[in-house]
Amino acid sequence: MPFIPFTRNYADNSTEAGFQFTFFCDICNDGYKTGFIESKTYKKAGLFRGLGRAASIGSSMLGRGAGYQVERGTDVIAERFSGMSPEWHKEYEEAFKLAQNEAMGHFHKCPKCAKWVDDTCWNDEDGLCTNDAPRAAAEIAAARATQRKDQIWKKAAETTVFTGEVKATQTICPRCGKPAGSGKFCTNCGAPLMMLTCSKCGAQNNPGTSFCSECGNKL
Repeated sequence: MPFIPFTRNYADNSTEAGFQFTFFCDICNDGYKTGFIESKTYKKAGLFRGLGRAASIGSSMLGRGAGYQVERGTDVIAERFSGMSPEWHKEYEEAFKLAQNEAMGHFHKCPKCAKWVDDTCWNDEDGLCTNDAPRAAAEIAAARATQRKDQIWKKAAETTVFTGEVKATQTICPRCGKPAGSGKFCTNCGAPLMMLTCSKCGAQNNPGTSFCSECGNKL
């Protein structure tokens, strides 16, 4: 007999030792894991001889991401639980019903979109999920934050922070004619790279200059 869960968005964490299920919110995919229900038949000696394959039930389910839809249908369930005793299957069905009743107390069904959501994604004031009825306070706060951010970027775009020209400069050694680096002496030939001060007007001139760029005085 196929199982009909209240939501398809759940994972089966059951093993041969007991039963446990995780139900997920259809919006945020946060999960609620039900309490572990121990299998009584598991303790009975002789019931699980030769059922090594059944020992891995549910192991393929563990670790799958939120929102995984569990396989359903008579053939699929029969294959997954093949080898388990009829008593175990009866326990499983009862545990699944109990798990659903437990989980339903932590979810709400949206009357508009029919999604099952947790308290985080439920607007209790409007009786709808937050996709269909966003919380007013949260929307107002988000809108204000967005507006402040836009205003900051707009103001920054209107502000002039640099007015000069960007020029790529490179010191050329007057002796060897090669790039000389940024020190006081050429990194290639060792020639001094200090600025030349004009004795007439006091202007600073590049090393190797023959005449002052300001007054024409011979350097």
